[in-house]
Amino acid sequence: MSEGFCKTDVPEPAAAAGAGAQPAASAAAGPGARGWRAMAWPLFLLVSTGAAWGLTFSLARIATTAGAHPIGLTLWQGLFGGLMLVALAVARRRPPPLTRGHLGFYLICGLLGTAIPSVLYFYAAARVPAGVLSITIAIVPMLTFAGALLFRIDRLAWGRVVGILCGLVAVLFIVLPESSLPDRAMAPWVLLAVLATVCYASEGIYVALRRPVGSDPAATVGAMLLMASVVLVPVILATDTFVPLGFPWGSLEWAVAGIVAVNALSYAVFYHLIQIAGPVFATQMAYVVTIAGVAWGIAIFGEQHSLWIWGALGLMLAGLALVTPRAADGKDGRDGERS
Repeated sequence: MSEGFCKTDVPEPAAAAGAGAQPAASAAAGPGARGWRAMAWPLFLLVSTGAAWGLTFSLARIATTAGAHPIGLTLWQGLFGGLMLVALAVARRRPPPLTRGHLGFYLICGLLGTAIPSVLYFYAAARVPAGVLSITIAIVPMLTFAGALLFRIDRLAWGRVVGILCGLVAVLFIVLPESSLPDRAMAPWVLLAVLATVCYASEGIYVALRRPVGSDPAATVGAMLLMASVVLVPVILATDTFVPLGFPWGSLEWAVAGIVAVNALSYAVFYHLIQIAGPVFATQMAYVVTIAGVAWGIAIFGEQHSLWIWGALGLMLAGLALVTPRAADGKDGRDGERS
């Protein structure tokens, strides 16, 4: 699923600066200092990629309702997405290192960032509106900041604490009122999606603490996805949950292809945005992904949401605004660049 943008607001343990970022003077200036004309291309990439990334929630719903088992679907997402990103890294002559330490890092991140949360999200996707799923993903940066406080790798900021509370209240808006969801039986599945966001946030904290110095983002994410696939293979064999892809392609095959392509390309564009505009700008993609996820659900499935859901969306966006780091915070614009 679309978790990449949520890993960018956790600083390094020793200094709030990510590896491979642009020079500090340029990053501190930010895209605004270069004028609207210079911002046109980064802004286009931000909006178009965020809109595409938001589509993955609807594609997941299409694939799972077409009969794809969540575990088998996660295998295809990890395998094809990982191959695309590793191929990109190799083409740039920056392949992923394969030392024992790197492999352990890929394994843990693959479990926390793909194998476990994607399976949970795909289980929920068949039972929960796509728009609601896209709202829950906005919880990740809030939980990440909470974890950063717990591990003392970020400082207390009361505005961001209020942002976390906004996210908590938004979840309550979704699962507690009788009239919030179309069916009360959906509430446990929403909580399952929230559990997936805990995995994503845990991965973000682990990356902040253990990321190998100087690792290439595309190579690292690709290796993590491939490691997740390796872990899932014996699970699929034991549970008989392999998802065969037939020919000619039907809705299942097209949905799987869309999930793989959108996720891999969005990761690549996201990290390109970090390089050309800085992570503070790139993290704004979270807003686009959340809003686009709701819009795609309405356009594709005709989803209609209660006032409680719209209120939850508003609270999530407010929470994102409060927890998202800003260049004016006294940082150089690079804090927390993550793979």
